[in-house]
Order: sequence, then structure tokens, then C-alpha cells
Amino acid sequence: MLNPKTKKMKNILCYLLIVFSPALFAQLPETLLESIDRTEIYRDYEGSIYTHMRYKDANVIDENTGAYRAKLRYNALSGQIEYKKGSKLYTIVKTPKVHVRINKDYYYYSKFRDQRGLEREGYYILVDLNDKYKIYKKYTTKIKEPLMSNVIVKEKGSMSIVSTYYLEKDGNILELPQKNEELLSTLGDSSSELKDFIVAEKIRLKKEDDLVRLISKYSALKNMNNDTSKGLITNIENEN
Repeated sequence: MLNPKTKKMKNILCYLLIVFSPALFAQLPETLLESIDRTEIYRDYEGSIYTHMRYKDANVIDENTGAYRAKLRYNALSGQIEYKKGSKLYTIVKTPKVHVRINKDYYYYSKFRDQRGLEREGYYILVDLNDKYKIYKKYTTKIKEPLMSNVIVKEKGSMSIVSTYYLEKDGNILELPQKNEELLSTLGDSSSELKDFIVAEKIRLKKEDDLVRLISKYSALKNMNNDTSKGLITNIENEN
């Protein structure tokens, strides 16, 4: 369950939809669109590069001009939010000032730094937040190439959507593995207490709500121990 601050942040989009005139919802302005080519290379693969094959009712918020409605879908391969008008294909412009909601996913175009200090730019979906951190997820595409024998395809190629979760603080992100031992190693300074918590609460890290609960417990343990010498994202702070 999302905490009140998460709900408040996500409700910003809903609020803006109310305060702007319905006339603004007619169509997306050209200033928010860029023409793109279709992705054709993986047409014969099983699976999809899209989180949803069909275009979904969505909301677009431009902090400078207002709120708009459109049918959109997310391309996890290219990292673009696509919009179709007639026979032409467009992407929503990538800028931190434009946010998009598709179904229950709230997309924020962000520029973060990872553990190595490298910039990680793209659409991140807000999952949870409080005063100390945020949790995001990012959709990417896993591609399995066809199995070939000479020129004969023995097994078709396939694609699947992968969700990766990140802990973010002050523009730094730390990837959150979805296997117990890997995550406990990542959050090593509280691993013993967290291991007990995982067992007692029957935490399954592949469940988004459970991952959120575990990170909340991690933050609470650091506060309880008055551990101000290390930041919440210790791996990042130690390496930069």
C-alpha cells in the first residue's frame, strides 16, 4: 500500500487535470511531439517491446502549458512514449518538465547517477516516496535471439518486459536486486535484521509491495540506530 506522500505526489496529475480547462484536452500540441520511425526489426519475434500492445487512455502534464489527454503506449526497447496520429508515429518529447500517466504508471523523465557515477537518463516510474528516499521502477526489454541451424530457424526469437527497481536519494540511484541474498548484500549494513524481517513477514521481493515494505524497514532500522554517518544509499556515497 502506498504511503500518503506517495499518493499526494501521484495525485498532482489528477489535480492538474481538474484545474485546466477541458479545451486543453482536445489534442496534444505539436510542441510536445517528435516524429519517429516504427520499430520493424523484431516483428517476427514472440512477445512485445510494449508494456501494452494497444494504446491506452493517458494523461500528459506539461508543467509549462497544462494538461492533455491522449492514447499512448510505452516502448520499453526505445524508452519512448508513443502517440499515433493517422499513419504517423510520434514520441512525447523527453524532458523533466513533462510527465505522463498510463494506467496506474506515472512516468517521470529523469537524469540520475548510478553507483559508478554514470548518468542514467530515461523514464522512471514512481513507486513510493517519503522524506528520505524514493523508489522507482524502469521498464526495459529482454531479447532472446532466434536459434538457427544453417539458414533454418529452429526456435523463434522472443522478447519480454523486465521491471528493474531503484532506490533514489538526492539524484543518486541504487539498483535493488529481486533476489534475497543479492539485496541483503546490497543493503549489507542492516542485513541481519532485514533477513529476520524477510522471514517473519514472508517477504517476496518479486512482489512490488513487499519490496517497498522491505526498503521502509531498512530506512527505519538506520533511523533507529541513529546511523547518520552513512547515507541511505551507502554504496553510492562510498564510491563517489
